[in-house]
Amino acid sequence: MVHLLVVDDEKEVGTFLSRLFTMKSYLVQVVNSGKDFHEIDWNQQRFDVAMIDLKLPDCDGLSLLQHLKQLQPRCKVLIMTGYSTVKTAVDAMKLGASDYMEKPFVDIEVLERQIDNLLNENEDLNQHFIHKLAEDSGLIVGESPLMKNLIETAFKVAQKSVNVLIEGETGSGKEVLSRFIHIASPRNHEPFIGINCGAISESLLESELFGHEKGAFTGATQLRKGFFEIAGNGTLFLDEIADASPAIQVKLLRVLETREFMRVGSSGTLRTNARLVAASNENLQQAVDKNKFREDLFYRLNVVTLDIPPLRNRKEDIPLLVRHLIERNGHGDISFSNEAIEKLQQYNWPGNIRELSNAVMRTLTLADHKSVISANDISLTNSQITPDKNVSTNGTQSTENLLEEWRKRLVADFNEKDELMLEEILTEIKQLQSTIGKELVMQALQKTYGNRNEAAKRLQISIRKLRYILNEKNQT
Repeated sequence: MVHLLVVDDEKEVGTFLSRLFTMKSYLVQVVNSGKDFHEIDWNQQRFDVAMIDLKLPDCDGLSLLQHLKQLQPRCKVLIMTGYSTVKTAVDAMKLGASDYMEKPFVDIEVLERQIDNLLNENEDLNQHFIHKLAEDSGLIVGESPLMKNLIETAFKVAQKSVNVLIEGETGSGKEVLSRFIHIASPRNHEPFIGINCGAISESLLESELFGHEKGAFTGATQLRKGFFEIAGNGTLFLDEIADASPAIQVKLLRVLETREFMRVGSSGTLRTNARLVAASNENLQQAVDKNKFREDLFYRLNVVTLDIPPLRNRKEDIPLLVRHLIERNGHGDISFSNEAIEKLQQYNWPGNIRELSNAVMRTLTLADHKSVISANDISLTNSQITPDKNVSTNGTQSTENLLEEWRKRLVADFNEKDELMLEEILTEIKQLQSTIGKELVMQALQKTYGNRNEAAKRLQISIRKLRYILNEKNQT
């Protein structure tokens, strides 16, 4: 027999749920306060599933959730919440809740189905299914507890039609996580569309998002649908949302509030049911505090926030990531030695997975038909290999080290072989140029605390050139 615990201060709700699930032959116990909850004889009572209201008169539902999961970790928990506390409900899922349900209950069949699904859920099969979906979307979970918790929360959130904000450093895989959310959601048969708000001018971005009528502006030779319209019932991913102009932010706010928008040059309104997933490598709360981002838009986007850990905080995943990158690049017969992996794990990876991808690709390109990559085959400067400290901000010195290392290796090869392959050297110089350029960009971003416009100004290049150097079109 299924044992169900209901914790709700509204006695009418408790009575209703007791009758509903007693009719399904469940053994139901109802308590109306935190005090009653703590008076349960936990040594005698074992529950299969619990329904806990987030707001109780004498305590916080989150504290009861944590207490219950400590006492009976296998008990599945469904959080009951009002719309205004959905964000807190998501926090509850991060603490171990299996799902949440908004009150008042509109569809009783949905509620019954949620409970049945929790009871029939096989945790091992569910974990396998989640990791398979992650793999299909290109997301490598690995062994890091941070990533495992993130992917489980993202999977639960994917089932709900709520906006999601993904925050994380450049190159950490925000778009890949957004694709996982789409694939794991009921919208997975609908379109997934992504756009980088920082890579497009304000006028063009408005047209891309909302579409335009024929003749709306010079060059508008025909009607064009925008991404909100094309996405339909699917998912729209807005990367680098912090770079959107104030005017675009206003228009986005209107869409989120009303689900309506207008094409450029039109007075007619269109509706959208697209789910919005936004991402930023800048902390949006800090951007709001600095008056760089609208507070009301931030709260609309910030229903659920998922933080991707930087690669330096999940170095145990580097061996698996390297193997994945090797196979993805069609070099399945090549492996990295233990010393090579150690060298990669000693590096702080300011560019995260994207930088690791570039480093692995560069190493494979210059591997000269080797079957095992040694530590010496990997070009990382000493100033960057700092396991306990941040990367050195002295970009000039680290660049000089890289050049000196390359020069010494070139001289040694020539002395040993008494000949050189000029074409290979010229190819390596191009790779070296790319490495140095990227390193200087990363140093500039560190000095400007991630402000790309300021970094580009200090390097005297355009923001487009900065993004090209970071190779952001090939985000991992």
